[in-house]
Amino acid sequence: MFNRIGNNCLYSKDGVWNHLNRAYPKSQTSRGKLNLKIMNWYLNVLRNYAVFNGRARRAEYWMFTLFHIIFLVVAAVLDNVLGLTFEVAGQSLPYGYLYVAYSLAVIIPGLALMVRRLHDVGKSGWFFFIALIPFIGAIWLLVLACKDSQPGENEYGANPKEEETYLPEEEVVQSEI
Repeated sequence: MFNRIGNNCLYSKDGVWNHLNRAYPKSQTSRGKLNLKIMNWYLNVLRNYAVFNGRARRAEYWMFTLFHIIFLVVAAVLDNVLGLTFEVAGQSLPYGYLYVAYSLAVIIPGLALMVRRLHDVGKSGWFFFIALIPFIGAIWLLVLACKDSQPGENEYGANPKEEETYLPEEEVVQSEI
């Protein structure tokens, strides 16, 4: 049994088949939609501005990090182009007011996301302070951010990977092949 999606594409739990019956991972097809598109991962973190409970998937963490870095670079470039950089001791710094404003605006959502990411791997949010240990702490935090989710439910909530649905109910029509 397959679920038919428009344009003769078939959906199964393993992937999406196109009209040539070649299997593609959901992330490589336009029909294998995730409920959250790429930019929505970033926006979802901002919507959960100061939510320090629950769990955050690896994808949510790394998509936020990707867009965060992109926006920091754009802010630094705009600061330089618009002449908004800071001058300290007669030297111009490579960042300015836009960079600082953006950084301050996303510091709380970034911390909340890191705490939720630590919850996802089964660690307390207080484990974030391991980053204060010079060099080794930051590396260990990076390892935890890269680690896969704890399967099933843990003390911080259900696994967000297992809750995700790929297609809205109204788009799926049952058919037998």
